[in-house]
Amino acid sequence: MPFHIHFGQDDLLRCRFAVSPLWETQEAVRTLKRPERQGYHPRWLRRIREAGRGLDLAGLWLLMPRRGHSPDFLGPPPIGPAARFEEEIAGVRAADPGAARQEMARALACTPGAADSARGRALLADPAGAVRELADALEAAWRALVEPDWPRLRALLEADVAFHSRRLAEVGLGGLLPELDRRLSWDAGTLTVEWRGEHVRHLSGQGLVLIPSVFSWPDVVSGFDPPWQPTLAYPVRGIAGLWARPSERTPAALVRLLGRGRATVLAALDVPATTSGLAHRTGLAPSTVSAHLGALRDAGLLASRRYGHQVFYECTPLGIALVTGGGVVQGMD
Repeated sequence: MPFHIHFGQDDLLRCRFAVSPLWETQEAVRTLKRPERQGYHPRWLRRIREAGRGLDLAGLWLLMPRRGHSPDFLGPPPIGPAARFEEEIAGVRAADPGAARQEMARALACTPGAADSARGRALLADPAGAVRELADALEAAWRALVEPDWPRLRALLEADVAFHSRRLAEVGLGGLLPELDRRLSWDAGTLTVEWRGEHVRHLSGQGLVLIPSVFSWPDVVSGFDPPWQPTLAYPVRGIAGLWARPSERTPAALVRLLGRGRATVLAALDVPATTSGLAHRTGLAPSTVSAHLGALRDAGLLASRRYGHQVFYECTPLGIALVTGGGVVQGMD
């Protein structure tokens, strides 16, 4: 059954992209409990295995039903395009206990027996204490599960925003939204999302926040009841290569042609990236990446575009042909 999101004229002007470390933290916690989400993350799971054992996530998991409502106050829409975790978790800690209790009760009701469990009763009996407990659990999860890899994750998420911002300028909102995910369609001011159960939402001038997400994959997640701004999270582009080592993404023939460093940088540009993002992705020093980018750009293998204060690099058609056309590269070697 579909989820219909109706846009008015003002909503078309109030859509925005955002990147949220709090959202990724909440979804990383959810991913630990959902094997169907773990397909791209075995290396991350191995890395966080020991740290994860020291976390108490039971309260958060109890409020993350397989189907149904999860409390919006635990992962509210980002307050800006690139909010810091410290800013976002402060918002969670400031949640109104009465409103939080209502949301927790609604979430617990989605899982049979959850509200009557010892942990469920404790959360509802002391909502102010529950807000503190859950915020502490989210912060501990951020430190252990997400923060060590945040530069890599943020680089991929920001590259997605840069790419889709350019597509928005090229094809407009109605053309962009179906490109974000195959389960999205647009017709005459209505966004339809493939959904489990029918739902209708009128944006009423609030617009829509669009969040690329690593750990939400493969799901498209939408919701947030008033007073929260409506939000849609979709799987980020380039997730397949997120955890790959540089040697795994770089064709041997390309290394022979360009040298290890330049080949590694070029192959890492399967999605647009900044110098710092490429440094995190490849393990090379930023100064080394910058030198390789200059050489590759001079050779016509990549182009640069400025978005705000950042410069993103992407492969030209010739660069893409070199990375993907193994037979051609081998013939040139």
